[in-house]
Amino acid sequence: MTFAGYVAMGLMNGSDAGLAAGLAAGMAVGLSAGAFNVGLIRMGRIPPMIGTLASGFVFQSMAIAYSRTSHAAPAPALVTLSATRLLGIPVIALIFMILTGFVAFALNRSVFGRSVLAIGQNIRSARLAGVAVRRTLASVYLLSAVLAAVAGILLSAYSGGAALDMGADYLLMSIAVVVLGGTSVAGGRASPAGLWGAAILLDLVMTMLNVMRVGAGVRYVVTGLIVIGLLALAKGRDRAA
Repeated sequence: MTFAGYVAMGLMNGSDAGLAAGLAAGMAVGLSAGAFNVGLIRMGRIPPMIGTLASGFVFQSMAIAYSRTSHAAPAPALVTLSATRLLGIPVIALIFMILTGFVAFALNRSVFGRSVLAIGQNIRSARLAGVAVRRTLASVYLLSAVLAAVAGILLSAYSGGAALDMGADYLLMSIAVVVLGGTSVAGGRASPAGLWGAAILLDLVMTMLNVMRVGAGVRYVVTGLIVIGLLALAKGRDRAA
């Protein structure tokens, strides 16, 4: 995410002329990261969680090296898009609402989406049912990485430029949002719409802690406790089911 933002901002260099090239390069970084993760997990037989975290450190190191020679500045058009509101709602939020609806429809109505859920429920049963497990999983990793790159580019534009630690706060928060939103971390159950409610709730909690002038360390502790509690509740719910 950080590296994609740096590459995109570096090519834009504060000019709309480099907007297309910056977006393409940033998403190419995301696609490369996804392909790297697929290689680690499939050929290296590394557990997915460990593989993706390890590759994250690799790309973070690349971002550090790249930032020494890059002047990261977003294109004015992208800055305008990130700040524009329609009826008081950020345009980017509206775009992602539409994307959320598309993802929900794809998961429940398309062959690919049903295949993803089937693999999450029971990978052996999915394979016996004729699901192309390896191809589907590879596609999921690639899509996830590209979307992370898009998030990095948009966050960089909103912040006025890329920063090395701009994605650090979202590592644990993203897990909390997924679990709180009703998606099973074990796979097989997804709730795209629930992510919005979870994200708004956690943002309100973090805002409240900021208003109370609570330190960053305490905020991390609160987020961690929320994740632990939600995982425990989800585990108990899965056992009851």
